[in-house]
Amino acid sequence: MPNDFLSVIQPNAGQEQAKPSSQRALPVLPVRETVLFPHAVMPLTVGRESSIQLIQSLGDERTILVVAQRDARQDTPDAADLHETGTIATIHKVVKMPNQSLFVFTEGMERARLGDFEQTAPFLTATYERWPDLDVVNSPELEALQRNVVSQFQQIVTASPTLSDDLQTIALNIDEPGRLADFIASSLPFLTTTDKQDLLETPDIAARLERLNRHLVKELEVQQLRSKIQNEVQDAVQQSQREYYLREQMKAISKELGEGDEGNKDVEELRAKIEAAGMPADTKKEALKELGRLQRMNPAQPDYGMTRNYVEWLALLPWSKSSGGEVDIRKAEECLNEDHYGLQKVKDRILDYLSVRRLKPDMKGPILCFVGPPGVGKTSLGKSIARALGRKFARISLGGMHDEAEIRGHRRTYIGAMPGQIVQNLKRVETNDPVFMLDEIDKLGRDFRGDPAAALLETLDPAQNGTFRDNYLDQPFDLSKVLFICTANQLDPIPAPLLDRMEIIELTGYTEEEKVNIAERYLVPRQIKENGIEPEGSHPEPVTTDTATAAVGDDRGELLNGDAAVSHSTAEATAEVPESNKPEELQGEPRIVFPRESLAIIARHYTREAGVRKLEQLVGTVCRKQARRIAEGKTEPLTVTDEVIHQFLGGYKVRVDTEIAERTKRSGVAVGLAWTPVGGDVLFIEANKMKGKGSFQITGQIGDVMKESMQAALTWVRSNAGLLRLDEDVLKDIDLHLHVPAGAIPKDGPSAGVTMATAIVSLLTDRPVRPLLAMTGEITLSGNVLPVGGIKEKFLAAKRAGVRDVILPIDVKPNVEEDLTADQIEGVTIHYASRIEDVLDVALPHTLREAQQAEQVREELLSAA
Repeated sequence: MPNDFLSVIQPNAGQEQAKPSSQRALPVLPVRETVLFPHAVMPLTVGRESSIQLIQSLGDERTILVVAQRDARQDTPDAADLHETGTIATIHKVVKMPNQSLFVFTEGMERARLGDFEQTAPFLTATYERWPDLDVVNSPELEALQRNVVSQFQQIVTASPTLSDDLQTIALNIDEPGRLADFIASSLPFLTTTDKQDLLETPDIAARLERLNRHLVKELEVQQLRSKIQNEVQDAVQQSQREYYLREQMKAISKELGEGDEGNKDVEELRAKIEAAGMPADTKKEALKELGRLQRMNPAQPDYGMTRNYVEWLALLPWSKSSGGEVDIRKAEECLNEDHYGLQKVKDRILDYLSVRRLKPDMKGPILCFVGPPGVGKTSLGKSIARALGRKFARISLGGMHDEAEIRGHRRTYIGAMPGQIVQNLKRVETNDPVFMLDEIDKLGRDFRGDPAAALLETLDPAQNGTFRDNYLDQPFDLSKVLFICTANQLDPIPAPLLDRMEIIELTGYTEEEKVNIAERYLVPRQIKENGIEPEGSHPEPVTTDTATAAVGDDRGELLNGDAAVSHSTAEATAEVPESNKPEELQGEPRIVFPRESLAIIARHYTREAGVRKLEQLVGTVCRKQARRIAEGKTEPLTVTDEVIHQFLGGYKVRVDTEIAERTKRSGVAVGLAWTPVGGDVLFIEANKMKGKGSFQITGQIGDVMKESMQAALTWVRSNAGLLRLDEDVLKDIDLHLHVPAGAIPKDGPSAGVTMATAIVSLLTDRPVRPLLAMTGEITLSGNVLPVGGIKEKFLAAKRAGVRDVILPIDVKPNVEEDLTADQIEGVTIHYASRIEDVLDVALPHTLREAQQAEQVREELLSAA
């Protein structure tokens, strides 16, 4: 308040006041966090030994000094620990409490300032000086201030739920401004001890009212702000509160009807599942925390469903549930031999894994990758492994997957968030050690939503997947017990870091003999049943198949759920079929008969594939034709002959051996072998010449690598013209054209160099290549033959095409001896070459007699066709 205003209501303001006279010494009662004002009655609890002695020492004169401590934590205060200003008080009543403390009713009389302390033990006594209020002159300003204080005090009492309304009446009945200020100060609970002590030490009534007014204004603002916030919150929750009350009423009604509390029942069920899940301690702690949050949550809240789903996922995952049981190596070997004849590499790898797992149950699972063309049974092989191990089988297809969240899940901040496919399948199979098939890993996509291949790195790395963390669960899950098996058609699209974590096992196609055995043993019986033409009186249970894929590898073969297989170590066709899906013997007279010769015709002249998928489709077509005949009343059995095949399937679609013999009649045509993602294939390379100026043209939509091979082949021919008995200027007056047919199909690879050189030499020397001969290998400028890959796929493709002689680089001889069996090589002569001269010696006739013999063989093939 300005000084001039104070001078109006207090003429002596600013002047030094005369010091009151000293009085006799009185006992001093120190109090904590309490200020006693004059004319105020206050109960005090006395518990300190010194204070109790003080009260007990009083006689008829029960006057004391009540002084507030500066530090309430001080248990034995001395003179320095007390404020200088206190209140002279009279004790009206003393009540002894059960805990030996005293309950004292005191009434403040007037202000006093402490003088000298005459006694410190057993309690304090001190002289004092009375500190009366300063005389004031009534003025309009003082009256306005007094009314303002009373008005604000009334508003605070009205708004406060803890203050009695009687305080308003008492305040209105007090006329003296000093006494009014003391009463209001003692009645306000929000004033701190410091604030009250400051008011007690202010004898100037106008200044005291001014300070009190500021405290009241501040408190009014706080109350108004709190009221505003409360109203806003009340408006916001009014609807949900109403719904909550209604739901509580519904719960009470349901309880009276005996229906129970469904919400609590669900929470208890989830709690029981969490306890039984066997999850790690940290994960269990998080699950119980979320469950408690769910229990306190209103079911109408938006987060209720999300939280419930999260807790359910944590509770239902197989944290500690395994297939269990001791691994029986002999039984597993019998199971694998029953399902697979051959497949030595795959079976050995699985049995090695089982042996280590028997000795070390906590071993980390391997990551196998089956690579091969479509239709060779890569997917179904995983099911057979699961059966041999006695584990559950899970499978996801990665083909076309381009969202990282499909592997690692969505974060719970997203609407509709779900775990990734890995966690979902583990929940589905209910064990933490299934055989997990990741199909088509070479066909993963990538876009702005992430790279699934990168997300698979943690999943497939045995050193990391022990703490695999799904984005949705946000808790580590142990995947080290899972046996992951990947499948791919080719390895090139798989990123190198991902490929490095997998063990590659190749599965290739099969020969015609193997296809016939597969069809005879498995495809034909299954198609007969699926088309309803089984023998009369035979009604076996329908065969349930997941795929229709035949499966044969390089030295392995298998059939599972409709996948045929042939052993490459023996001439006998084999199969891999679960007990529930194995074909039953057909009883009674058959309605359709497929002789081996007819199956060989279908395999040779209607399919050109590594697997037997197309072969089974064609067998099914014939069976459907017979089903139609039976439906039309022609019930006599049908023997599938060459004529029947022509009638049902049309003319020959593939002329393998005759095609090679026909196209190699003229010089300048050579047959190469190529590897493709769908298996091996034969590749025709044609060369022709015309008058010109020595130019060289290449066509056929070929890549840069094959163009370089053509240039290298031409350079070697020109540089060795004398060795080939050609004029060194033979290309001076002619243009040479090298062509690879099927121009619409992109072709590239370093394996056709020797074939191109042979075609050019055949053209320039006018010597046709021997019939039914194919070759593969790369050529250098000096004439060396370099090794190439995919030998097994290329050799099987040559045999399917009817080739009788195959030229291979000398360096691939160990691959042939390791990967090809005697049954596969039977009927084909392999020639090894280290130089291009070795290739030409085998591929081209050198004498007239050799040329006549080759021509005679060619004519016999064409006439037989």
